[in-house]
Amino acid sequence: MKSWLAALAVAMTVVGCGSAPDTDVEVFTWWANGSERAGLDALVKVFEEQHPGLTFVNGAVAGGAGSTARDVLNYRMGAGDPPDTFQAHAGKELTDYILGNRVQDLKGLYDENGWSSVFPEQLLQLLTVDGKIYSVPSNMHRANVVWGNADVLTRAGLDMESRPENLDDWFVQLDRIKAAGITPLAIGKDWTQVHLLEVVLLARLGADDYTGLFTGRTDWRSPAVAGAVADFGRLMSYTNSDFQFLDWEAATQLVIDGKAAYNVMGDWAEVVFREQDWQYDVDYVAFPVPGTADEFDFLADSFTLPVGARDEGGAKAWLETVGSVEGQKAFNIAKGSIPARTGIGTDGFGTYQATAIASYMSDDIVPSLAHGAATPVRWLADITAAIRQFDTKQDVAALTAALIAAAEQNRS
Repeated sequence: MKSWLAALAVAMTVVGCGSAPDTDVEVFTWWANGSERAGLDALVKVFEEQHPGLTFVNGAVAGGAGSTARDVLNYRMGAGDPPDTFQAHAGKELTDYILGNRVQDLKGLYDENGWSSVFPEQLLQLLTVDGKIYSVPSNMHRANVVWGNADVLTRAGLDMESRPENLDDWFVQLDRIKAAGITPLAIGKDWTQVHLLEVVLLARLGADDYTGLFTGRTDWRSPAVAGAVADFGRLMSYTNSDFQFLDWEAATQLVIDGKAAYNVMGDWAEVVFREQDWQYDVDYVAFPVPGTADEFDFLADSFTLPVGARDEGGAKAWLETVGSVEGQKAFNIAKGSIPARTGIGTDGFGTYQATAIASYMSDDIVPSLAHGAATPVRWLADITAAIRQFDTKQDVAALTAALIAAAEQNRS
């Protein structure tokens, strides 16, 4: 609570309680450190070049992997003190703000800038609510990625070039790694396990039935879902015993330190390997979660136009930069993600990023559960609570029942 109040005090000090000058554009994010801050700085540079008459005001709130920022944002939005624009995960995470009439439709901005022809149709469908679009994606991350230590795999007698085609093949590998005395799969606390659950559901159900879990087309009571939850429980049996105390960076570091063979994480993890001078396909491997090779499980950082923004014109200028070729390229090269818009190419991007761009262009795009694209916030909170209960009891049947209850309570 103290950290939340401190962050709120800092935010209110930056913004002030009076009206901001028309040339000031407050951009609210949780990008305060590391590659996220580097990406923001690169985007700001493009914004200042494209709109020299406007002043960027950094409303970043650090802490809690974005949770602290969301608490501050919720308070400000409820108090009628919105920033000019704020960062959110594209998709269902915005549901409460949309239903509460707190964010504006940006379809006109899409039409003015021709964005409907440069963002993939599958992505646009996932962003559209009753014919309206409420955010502009700045990037694209792929969630369904396995990261592995090449040396550890070799020590376990595995060919690092070998890619298991499905979960059953992967279980064979994991058993072999475990027999070699190495932790097969590094994991962290609650949300990282929701992340693992989503990719297992995707692997077993396929793109259409996985997406149907969140639209009503797929029954959470189906045998396929029960089997996927059982697979999730089995995967958790291969993990490090201290997972409840680790966040994603520490779990990824277990792989880098050779204490674990694999980690399932979004491709923001690639920056961690790169920052430690590891070479892709030499020191580490990365491939789609077995069974999901043709799916791109997406999450995207995006920006909005709040109702009541002090400088609506300035906010729209920021959104134009976010959606521009120059903005998307500068931001994503620095952050380690890939552009949400197509046609930018791979020049300047890293080797892994180039593979992700190719997959984004050809694979089925599906929404991430753990990262706000697939469900409203309350549904995700119920699923996360169910995962925490599983950590305590290790009861697959109870987890399955809790997931069914969460769907029945939240799905409209």
